[in-house]
Amino acid sequence: MISVILIGFSLLAATVCVNALGLAALLRYLQQTRPAASSGIWPITWLLIRTAWALIAIHGIGIAIWAAAYLLIGAMPDAESAFYFSGVTYTTVGYGDLVLPLRWRMLGPLEGMTGILMCGLSGAFFFAVVVRTFGFKANDQGLDMPER
Repeated sequence: MISVILIGFSLLAATVCVNALGLAALLRYLQQTRPAASSGIWPITWLLIRTAWALIAIHGIGIAIWAAAYLLIGAMPDAESAFYFSGVTYTTVGYGDLVLPLRWRMLGPLEGMTGILMCGLSGAFFFAVVVRTFGFKANDQGLDMPER
């Protein structure tokens, strides 16, 4: 049981590292390419699409880390099953059509909690991009937005 929890916490740490590095790289990119709120709807829409794509890719890497672990420990029979199980567990969809063997079942909740935290972080990041892009325009329209 302790070894399973240690493996789970190691996977959690790897997932957090991937998200931290991915968000840092994405932030650096967005700081160079951010359109002004006055530049029109399509440049801003394209910015949000690219941001969403990048966030999904970052989560895909996290899912792949967990899937690779499931394969390495023999908890899933093949790569397709491992990626599918990892994806529905990370996103907390949890269909239940695939389950981990009894010995490894504590990894499922750990991956789910990791996914919740990382998706929450991405949601906050996406919100920050929107606020940063529209912040000045909202202030110009008399909305109560905090000063930066």
